[in-house]
Amino acid sequence: MASFATSPSSSTEGPEPVAAPAAIQTDYELSATTLDLTGVESPIASDCSSAGDSSADEAEDGPAAADAPEVSPAPASAVANKLVLVTGGAGFIGSHVCEHLLNRGDDVVLVDEVNDYYDVRIKRANLRRLRAGWGEDRLRIYEGDCADAEFIGDVWATEMPRHVVHLAARAGVRPSIQDPFIYIHSNVDATTRLLELARVHGNDSFVFASSSSVYGGSKKSLFSETDVVDFPVSPYAATKKACELMAYTYHHLYGMNIAGLRFFTVYGPRGRPDMAPFKFVDRVSRGLEIQQFGDGSSSRDYTYIDDIVSGVVLSLDKPQGYQIYNLGNGNPVGLKDFISIVEGATGKSALIKVMPDQPGDVPRTAADISKARKLLGYEPKVAFKDGIERLAAWYRDEYAVMGEEPETFGAGKTQDTITGMSKSTSMVSVALGSHGEAGVL
Repeated sequence: MASFATSPSSSTEGPEPVAAPAAIQTDYELSATTLDLTGVESPIASDCSSAGDSSADEAEDGPAAADAPEVSPAPASAVANKLVLVTGGAGFIGSHVCEHLLNRGDDVVLVDEVNDYYDVRIKRANLRRLRAGWGEDRLRIYEGDCADAEFIGDVWATEMPRHVVHLAARAGVRPSIQDPFIYIHSNVDATTRLLELARVHGNDSFVFASSSSVYGGSKKSLFSETDVVDFPVSPYAATKKACELMAYTYHHLYGMNIAGLRFFTVYGPRGRPDMAPFKFVDRVSRGLEIQQFGDGSSSRDYTYIDDIVSGVVLSLDKPQGYQIYNLGNGNPVGLKDFISIVEGATGKSALIKVMPDQPGDVPRTAADISKARKLLGYEPKVAFKDGIERLAAWYRDEYAVMGEEPETFGAGKTQDTITGMSKSTSMVSVALGSHGEAGVL
């Protein structure tokens, strides 16, 4: 673990905030049910714009993204060999993003509290993998809470990153209902603190993880960034929407380049054990029952990790003011096909208990990824069958033979609070939410 000298925390004084224009278009009225901020750009320019970024001179947009003038894809950032701060870098998406950035020549500052929301052994293995590939001159790891003002302020003062990929968050829909306060702390407080540090110290590109959960109980079959998402159905989704609003505010006031990414059910090697693809592979491999609600004709959007990493890095490299992007596959997979593919990848038959349809469930959901295609050049490449086969191979060759994680005392943890998650033993309900982000019920 990297060490650093104590330095001023995030309370360090920065430049005076940029004053808002005397008159803002009345169309920007902050109605709780009408405002959609998925592609709005502020009329304010600032020194936070990326060098060579064509969006530095921003024009006023209309009231909603759907009415905004077309934006041409931005050129790749002129900054080569970036120093990138990646939060949540020990996790599933974060570790893959770190690996990609390091492979292409960037230096990485990795921040993660390594909490026990899911199997800590996976996170520790991710960190070992990264350390084995790169030395401290390229990769520096800090373990702690992004919402801890003194800790993250010291990291920032030591490293001074101008590019940020903020993936650290408390995930999960159902746990957020049980304890909403930790979601506000880990998601809203931490994101706001990072935005403020980026504002104070200067930033060229800030990317953060939102979620397809913001689409809530929508009955649409195709989710678009222009959809109204003002009615979240869980504290988790509400915190992600709050982060999108806070990010827009920082863009509007200070001209920061910020991209929020709405992920659609990400899967692949080193994945989260609470997500449906991992759970299916796990339980079918071990001969445990899964529950299928309905006739198996429903379909959902699943996105392989390499494609998500591509979208994250493209968003980092092509800052365009404030943008929200759906990152999905765009080709939903039917439930029956899903189960058949998992059976083929594991070489075992699934034990399925057929249950009645779930009230209110929708037959098909998919991400509209046309905006990311147009502005970023995002193009998912990995077919679901290929992705599940790679996940199953990792599960068989690495996860299934992982030893117990030795006790590790991270930020805010004691011996009494560390409880490493065992391999999944919970029942899998093969009835996914309309957005699929929660993975399983």
